[in-house]
Amino acid sequence: MATPDPGFSQSLERGLAILGAFSPDRPVLGISELARELGLTRSTTHRYVATLATLGYLQQDEPTRRYRLGPRVLDLGFSVLGSLELREIAAPHLRRLTDITGHTSNLAIRDDTDVILIDRVRGRAGRYHHLEFSLHVGSRLPSYCSATGKALLAFLPPPALDEVLDRIEFVQRGPRTLTSKAALRAELDHVRQTGVAVNDEELDAALRSIAAPVRSRSGEVVAAVNIAIPWSPVAMTELVGQHAPTLQATAHQIAARVV
Repeated sequence: MATPDPGFSQSLERGLAILGAFSPDRPVLGISELARELGLTRSTTHRYVATLATLGYLQQDEPTRRYRLGPRVLDLGFSVLGSLELREIAAPHLRRLTDITGHTSNLAIRDDTDVILIDRVRGRAGRYHHLEFSLHVGSRLPSYCSATGKALLAFLPPPALDEVLDRIEFVQRGPRTLTSKAALRAELDHVRQTGVAVNDEELDAALRSIAAPVRSRSGEVVAAVNIAIPWSPVAMTELVGQHAPTLQATAHQIAARVV
């Protein structure tokens, strides 16, 4: 048997094994059944099950005192499926956006205080900013200083936004990074009014980007699409006027196929 990685967590493995024990054929299980299947003591199994239930990954059936999978497990599954489907839906629209603008386009989703790039199409040669060479599908960027991040933060329900903002560490990344919660809130208000978010040398010097939110049929913002624009003497307002309609049209085309 291979030696586990030094970072391997046995507790996490056991917790996931408990979740994996449930199936369509066995949707409800008790502590004794789980303990036997996993080779754990009842007390150890109960400790893991109680933690998973507190976090919403398991639910207890009061009459029988047995457990079933909770709604948080569904959230994880839908998030994965939604991201994969979203990427497939968006791919031709991103390519068209890059063809029209000549700039690199990205599709991003939010993960806590960051955004994750789930697809990107590089622009024409000679139009890259140096940061673009290090970015790839799966790259994470801070939400507070990226256009996609602002587009995703702006439309969160107020309590959720407050909770996220309280955990953001504002660090100066570029010459124009917003480094206070108040300044970011004001920027997010503007995003809600206009439906467009910008990054004007906030993530890195000489890099600008413009983003638009992508909504599901329920109206929830599930992703953001952007184009990355190397710095030029053109005013940011002029760039927004030039590219925002195309970006928003792209976001609407993607949204039309999102469940």
